Amino acid sequence: MSARSGRSDRSKQRQPSSTASVREQFPFQKVLIANRGEIALRVIRACRDMGLISVAVYSDADRLAPHVRMADEAVHIGPAAASESYLNMGKLIAAAKQTGAGAIHPGYGFLSENPDFADLCASEGMIFVGPPGRVMREMGEKTAARRKAQEVGVPVTPGYDAGLEDVEQAARLAEQIGYPILLKAAAGGGGKGIRFVHRPQDLPGALRLARSEALGAFGDSSVYLEKAVTPARHIEVQIIGDQHGNVIHLGERECSIQRRHQKLIEESPSVALDDALRARFTGAAVTLARAVGYVNAGTCEFLLGPDGGFYFLEVNARLQVEHPVTELRTGIDLVREQLRVAAGLPLSVTQDQIDFRGHAIEARITAEDPLNNFLPASGTIAALREPMGPGVRLDSGIYDGMQIPLYYDSMLAKLICWGADRAEAMERLRRALDEYTIAGVRTTIPFARWLLDQPRFKSGDFSTDFIAQEWNPDVARAALNGKTTSEAIADAAGASADGVDGALAPDEMVALIAALVAQEQQGQAASRRRAAGAGVQEEGSRWRLAGRRAALG
Repeated sequence: MSARSGRSDRSKQRQPSSTASVREQFPFQKVLIANRGEIALRVIRACRDMGLISVAVYSDADRLAPHVRMADEAVHIGPAAASESYLNMGKLIAAAKQTGAGAIHPGYGFLSENPDFADLCASEGMIFVGPPGRVMREMGEKTAARRKAQEVGVPVTPGYDAGLEDVEQAARLAEQIGYPILLKAAAGGGGKGIRFVHRPQDLPGALRLARSEALGAFGDSSVYLEKAVTPARHIEVQIIGDQHGNVIHLGERECSIQRRHQKLIEESPSVALDDALRARFTGAAVTLARAVGYVNAGTCEFLLGPDGGFYFLEVNARLQVEHPVTELRTGIDLVREQLRVAAGLPLSVTQDQIDFRGHAIEARITAEDPLNNFLPASGTIAALREPMGPGVRLDSGIYDGMQIPLYYDSMLAKLICWGADRAEAMERLRRALDEYTIAGVRTTIPFARWLLDQPRFKSGDFSTDFIAQEWNPDVARAALNGKTTSEAIADAAGASADGVDGALAPDEMVALIAALVAQEQQGQAASRRRAAGAGVQEEGSRWRLAGRRAALG
């Protein structure tokens, strides 16, 4: 491994006097960030604010990455493949020893929820900036977390809290619980290893796929079963605890706009909750966190049904992608709090001191093609223009001329906007998206623009199946200069046949036609569903009204 240095002295010179007294209490002065991209930059900036020295690690694919250039020191840890670099515990520990780092911040993804890595750091005399291994084992394994939630009175969906043995057992349990059901990876998270099963005949294939995906993603093929709540909203509560027994919540985040069980838009507060229902959510999260002696940052995730019932899903024992939403509403730097907690200091605030202000909303900008089922995209960024202005925050890990690697998650940046209320936050996000240009790579920017104009989203009447119901050929028409689907297909075919410059290649044309036809079919189905149901109601709709009835009843 090779190391680069040269900025540490300048970092020390920048240390503000207000941080000196706190920094002197830290058992570490140098932090290695075991991650890449925008989250590595986020942690580096927090370290710099606190006068701590930052150490980046990088693979062959990330030699020119912004986090490598911004860190005070940087260590090369191997080839592009994550298994040989960012997931290689031995190389990360060696890099920390080589640079004298006393703490390791895992960011999110990669090894952030790996209890063995947390234990390894401790055994090597290094501080892991996150929950200890014992907490991860109790909360990270989903069936164990469900059992703990039940013990302390936090509601969970009906299900089977052990690994399924075979298809026959799964079929018996599914019949007892009733379809639809969810098959979920016991060791999983991030939307991986999940299969929605509507009918008995689909169960064998779904179980096989869920097990295979769970094994590939987490090294554990264990899958459990639970009743599917549908329609449902996905709402999470941010928690943080210190080593002195203090646990607080920092409010909820609405995360229902998803594709393939992975979030695209997050916001706070949720328009589906009134004060009474919100108190039940946050109370359940803090109760569960205290029951396991939770330390450092994490989230308790729940499903909310239209009847006002809510159910515990899981604990994500790490910093979340969407943590900036909470930071904009509370003014609290979550990474700074993580570092304080890791250093053994108490939380800098109490629950009563948390002041929730306005509304914040985040759009994840990923290298994916929304017009082709959100398939991952690659390429080189030919031009980059980033948004600015009042109420706009951009956490980004990209640069003009960057080649997007295929080895890692498709996340490019997070665009977060704050406003005095939801309407202002959405208007600022719309403006920022209009300013945002990433040329050369397909991204989710067009999808986010489309979403902000949808009546159901604007009213707050949406659920986790919103994209499946509403993402239709209107998007393709807007992207293709207002043409209908059939006109777009004809134009694409004609341009390819005539050899027009920039025309789609045959395989690209086939993909576009397939995507547009699929979207048209989805759009027709969505139209039928909308025609059969009620129109858009007041903000919060049936979700808020049902929650109020439940709170009163």
